[in-house]
Amino acid sequence: MGSWLQSETNTWAELPEDDADVELSLRGLGWDTGNGPRTLRYNVTVPLFQNNVDLSLFDCAAKDLTRDILKTPSAYIALGELKGGIDPAGADEHWKTARTALNRIHEAFAKQKFKPHTFFIGAAIEAKMATEIWEMLKRGNLENAANLTDEDQIVSISSWLCSL
Repeated sequence: MGSWLQSETNTWAELPEDDADVELSLRGLGWDTGNGPRTLRYNVTVPLFQNNVDLSLFDCAAKDLTRDILKTPSAYIALGELKGGIDPAGADEHWKTARTALNRIHEAFAKQKFKPHTFFIGAAIEAKMATEIWEMLKRGNLENAANLTDEDQIVSISSWLCSL
């Protein structure tokens, strides 16, 4: 069974059996894998570079996610940017913001000689963006990407995150 971070109380609790609408007040998830405990948090300010990251996957149990862990580069398994705007006209701006954030992540962790996985999830992905994302994936500058409006891609990236 996993746990979830409730936004109203900022406390971790066991996931209820009837989890309908739990996503409305969700700030994080915790679960156990064959590789150890994992915690996924939304909107974390990473002390290493003092900027917010939309999705951060940690190598620890939810109860162990402390300020000290947030300061430990090796605790970060993956970091990702999520851009949910669906207006195709604004897609390029969302991608530029996400790309800048992903570059900031790479640079800050490289200084610590560590390279967590990085990923991008976007609701509006235009052809030019898709080409650039694909090139970043081929070069290894990005480990995964998904279109938020494509259920198969969301299942794929979710499975990937759970497998890390």
